[in-house]
Amino acid sequence: MSVSASPALAARMSGRAWGLLLVLCGAIFLEGIDVSMMGVALPSIRADLGMSTGSLQWVVTAYVLGYGGFVLLGGRAADLLGRRRMFLTWLVVFVVFSGLGGLATDVWLLVLARFVTGVAAAFMAPAGLSIITTTFAPGRARNRAVLVYAGAGAGGFSLGMVAGGLLTSVDWRWVFFAPVLMAAVILVAAVLLIPREPRPAPITGGFDIAGTVTLTGAMMLLVVTVVRAPEVGFWTTVGTLAATVALFVAFVLVERRSAAPLIRLGILRSAPLLRANAGALLLIGSFMAFQFTVVLYLQELRGWSEVETGLALAVAGIDAVLAPTLTPVLVNRFGNARVIVGGLVFSALAYLLFLPVGPDWGYLAMLPALLALGVGFALAYGPLTIAATDGVADEEQGLASALLTTSFQFGAALGLAVVAAVIVANTADGSQQAALDGLRSGLLVPVAGAVVGVLLTAAGLRRKAVRAA
Repeated sequence: MSVSASPALAARMSGRAWGLLLVLCGAIFLEGIDVSMMGVALPSIRADLGMSTGSLQWVVTAYVLGYGGFVLLGGRAADLLGRRRMFLTWLVVFVVFSGLGGLATDVWLLVLARFVTGVAAAFMAPAGLSIITTTFAPGRARNRAVLVYAGAGAGGFSLGMVAGGLLTSVDWRWVFFAPVLMAAVILVAAVLLIPREPRPAPITGGFDIAGTVTLTGAMMLLVVTVVRAPEVGFWTTVGTLAATVALFVAFVLVERRSAAPLIRLGILRSAPLLRANAGALLLIGSFMAFQFTVVLYLQELRGWSEVETGLALAVAGIDAVLAPTLTPVLVNRFGNARVIVGGLVFSALAYLLFLPVGPDWGYLAMLPALLALGVGFALAYGPLTIAATDGVADEEQGLASALLTTSFQFGAALGLAVVAAVIVANTADGSQQAALDGLRSGLLVPVAGAVVGVLLTAAGLRRKAVRAA
């Protein structure tokens, strides 16, 4: 039901609808803060469990692969089984396995808990976003709601760095336990505020399990290929890369023949949707690669504490203020596409400013890069969310939301895999200078990702201008 069905109905529903939005914003904030806190806690987890740089990124990558690999199935489940049911059920799973991660004493159990927590988020996220896009009417009301929702997610990414530092200073396990407490509060509020839906129609065609398996397998194998590339021979890398391509091809073939495909391939004919998803992949992949590199620089090279690291990165959390306030104004004034390009330009500028990092940089030298990153994230994250769901029919909002989330999560996994591989390959020995050289090489990854994102989204603007002319 839309909040603008009639003026009287809109007036009656506005309070409850915005209360509902607050609950769903809490959930996406939880997902963002969960990933971001983990980034700050990685050095402490490594010290406690004895992990290498290559294996360390799996603590985050397992989560985002579970998220990205199953979110398309989650989107279809939301459309067919009910958005409220999927959101509440998988929020419970999120609580249980986040708590299990905090109790883990072995690496394999920690990685498994992170993977299942990611799967739970994969079913929650498209359900939550599609509740918003089917509750608020298309146009200004929906755009405002989506920007507030996206701002909450962006704020979670940024503020999680501060929260992660504070919690890790007590014990890194609190990075797992704190989301459990927050999720429990959200669960109670969600039960009260998410409206019950009519009984779903009988399911026809079932679920595309084969598509889920081939897609998730392809993404996992690609990440493994990138991470292990510096350690294995050329032909081993070529072989696993070929297997990755084969799995992606198998996924496409499965989708073409399936009675109930995970992705209706026709939706991918939309150039704006493809550009939005590619932009989302590059935005988050660059951000995660940058965060991974900077945290290692501050904690392992400079010897900063978790709290100092979190507070240093806190300024990037300016996006939590700008996204719901400044970004809607800019979108209304200049249009969605121009704001996305501007956000990616600011992101590229942030990474370039940090590129000449030295062994004894003061905080004032880092500050311009972190401020630019916060502005860039605020400008790009929400408008990309709008672009990826705009013009999509209500019955496919779950699918469109899931495609966007897949892009965000796979971008995070790929960004982490690439930057970890680059750092390992360019760290010659255990000296401080070698470590700094490796980290500087790693910073080239987010620079390249953001620049490609600018070129891609700017090309879309040029095409639109040509069509208008």
